[in-house]
Amino acid sequence: MAAFIPFKLSLLLSLLSNIGFWPETSKNDVGIFPPTCNRIECPSFDLIEVGNGYEIRRYNSTIWVTTSPIQDISLVEATRTGFLQLFDYIQGKNKYKQQIEMTAPVITEVLPSDGPFCESSFRISFYLPKVNQANPPPAEGLHIQKWKSTYLAVRQFSGFVTDYNVGVEAAALEASLADTVWSPAIKKSQKEETTSVYLVAQYNSPFEFSGRVNEIWMLADLEDELLPV
Repeated sequence: MAAFIPFKLSLLLSLLSNIGFWPETSKNDVGIFPPTCNRIECPSFDLIEVGNGYEIRRYNSTIWVTTSPIQDISLVEATRTGFLQLFDYIQGKNKYKQQIEMTAPVITEVLPSDGPFCESSFRISFYLPKVNQANPPPAEGLHIQKWKSTYLAVRQFSGFVTDYNVGVEAAALEASLADTVWSPAIKKSQKEETTSVYLVAQYNSPFEFSGRVNEIWMLADLEDELLPV
């Protein structure tokens, strides 16, 4: 456990720092394995397709600890608020008083808002390590979510996440999916009232200036037997 404390603290600092001072690179790639996942546990997935500016992945059943919806105009501020709750959780502020290993990514789910000048709603989630999934520690104000097998369209980008670049990257992912066989499944998912517009996955500590990997995720409403051919 002690070996992971510096990483935990550095990730916390990443979310609490004023990221406006960090460089904002925007190199886009697909198929880059996040280096963080060589050090800590990440959810496994099957790569279904690599397209022009996107990937299609199938994640197996996973369990996440998720905040209640946070109302804010800023994804960065909402992520900061939610991550503090999750950081307390993995440090032992849960019913079992159990410390939990850090994982990646931390994801921010962007839920539909009523209009362009309204606050958005965000949920922040932490991937629960496999060793804790059989009996996830409950905690006040947090929710245990079990994802069934899930298909995602994914776009990767580098640098530090900002309120501006997540919108740009999400729009770019949507554009890259237009006129593909995957587009109807993405649009079908987004029409559901309880479904996020997109998710932002962050993998790195603030002291990693190279090899940074962030991702935009969009849910695809697909079943295995209905995969495009």
